[in-house]
Amino acid sequence: MIAELQAFLANGESSILLLSLGIIFLSYLLEDLAIVTAATLATQGVLSPTVGLIAIFIGIATGDLGLYALGRYGRKVRFLRYKALTNKHFKAVRDRLHQGAFLNLFIIRFVPGLRSVGFTMSGFFSIPLPLFLCAVLSATALWTALIFLVIYYLGSQVWLQAAQYQWLIIPIAIGVLFIINRVLNKSLSKGLS
Repeated sequence: MIAELQAFLANGESSILLLSLGIIFLSYLLEDLAIVTAATLATQGVLSPTVGLIAIFIGIATGDLGLYALGRYGRKVRFLRYKALTNKHFKAVRDRLHQGAFLNLFIIRFVPGLRSVGFTMSGFFSIPLPLFLCAVLSATALWTALIFLVIYYLGSQVWLQAAQYQWLIIPIAIGVLFIINRVLNKSLSKGLS
């Protein structure tokens, strides 16, 4: 049984499929970690850069679409609909999401604390699905490609591949992304106030 499992994992095609699925599922939990992981695997030649980027994109896009669908489903809950109609804060959020929806959704993609709430509220407040997908997918493509390519480029450098500390790129990249997200979150929060 163990020998069969090892043979299955050693098979190039099946391991690429498993790695891709792993990256997709990891993106549901921590998107930035999934990007760093895929770029690191591509740097090491375990996964092709194209497959890594596609897996990340599929994971992030389906996760965002799932949040939107959750919001749409939430409209069917009578208590939530009542709250949305009577609460002045819900009205302000709805108005803000509908005014300049594309730009708002594009910006929400980059602010970690707003993603889940913003995309769920987009479904709840009936932002048109094509508009939602256009904004979110374009922002996702930009963010994913940028981070992936920077990490892939740095990891592909000969001096880093020859170093015995090559594995340090993952925690360093995660730390840098965390700091970038915090700075973006604070600067955009000040701008919205």
